[in-house]
Amino acid sequence: MKKSLIALAFGTLGLGIAEFVMMGILPDVAKDLGISIPTAGHFISAYALGVCVGAPVLTLARKYPLKHILLVLVTLIMIGNICAAMAPNYWVLLAARFISGLPHGAYFGVGSIVAEKLADKGKGSEAVSIMIAGMTIANLFGVPLGTSLSTMLSWRATFLLVGIWGIVILYYIWRWVPHVEGLKDTGFKGQFRFLKTPAPWLILGATALGNGGVFCWYSYINPMLTNVSGFSAESITPLMILAGFGMVVGNLISGRLSDRYTPGKVGTAAQALICIMLLLIFFLSPYKWAAALLMCLCTAGLFAVSSPEQVLIIRVSKGGEMLGAACVQVAFNLGNAIGAYAGGLAVSGGYRYPALAGVPFALIGFTLFLIFYKKYQAKY
Repeated sequence: MKKSLIALAFGTLGLGIAEFVMMGILPDVAKDLGISIPTAGHFISAYALGVCVGAPVLTLARKYPLKHILLVLVTLIMIGNICAAMAPNYWVLLAARFISGLPHGAYFGVGSIVAEKLADKGKGSEAVSIMIAGMTIANLFGVPLGTSLSTMLSWRATFLLVGIWGIVILYYIWRWVPHVEGLKDTGFKGQFRFLKTPAPWLILGATALGNGGVFCWYSYINPMLTNVSGFSAESITPLMILAGFGMVVGNLISGRLSDRYTPGKVGTAAQALICIMLLLIFFLSPYKWAAALLMCLCTAGLFAVSSPEQVLIIRVSKGGEMLGAACVQVAFNLGNAIGAYAGGLAVSGGYRYPALAGVPFALIGFTLFLIFYKKYQAKY
């Protein structure tokens, strides 16, 4: 494995902890700042808003070397998380979370392009999946570690950990990532020209709705596992590690298969798997063994679509590759928000129902992926 790809994965590891750990430490943050848990939920939204704003701003940096852009983005990760660790009140933490989110989509966008450029011939999808692997490892080890730190010390220690990790990322990107030829400057308007064709919209739609389907269920997985499946509260942490293991395996297998069978075919198959798993979760979640197995398979499907989506959007966004690659993360976060909201509406019927509510979203995501595969895959 190339050291440069490991350095890029260090970055997605930090971003993964910063994004997902907030859900685990929310009660600690709310108690310390003297606010309600729903109000503390704004910190999750602020990060997502930062992701959405940061992606289009990336077009302003199009003339700079890709390695330099990565170093600036990592510096922003450090600043945002160190400010979060020191935040004295709600408003400062809200601003810090917004700053932390700004480099998220942009880092994935630039990192994907660099990974594909550094890859051996015919290994582009696998290289991108190695970069994305940091995000899956964050869910496997980083988020449980951050949650434990919050419980044992303080939630501030969790954000400080990410800020310090930023120094490690900065050093290894500077040391291990070589100078990569920049992208051709197509001008400001040229960055958006690819959006005039249907292909990128099919991928972005599949990303938002496919991930939205999973997050209908995954946003409420804790109460489903305890109230429906009958697991104890102490079992949740090892179960979340199992879910993270599914993400790691799904992502890496998908990267290899995409190089062999095309990203469109693998993405379509993974999205079909998600539809089936969500439906089975609704019916079989009262059985412990089935709930645990299906959870692992569904999270594997969630990240099995990630590298195909990231690779395909780069290929269909000629002239605006950085913007296109960053927009996948905007679509991902938009899907998270839509899914969590729709799942919340379904909770009134019981904690099994968010999985059922996710099926239509996942089915539409599958349909969009299938249309892309049938109409456009051959061109890319």
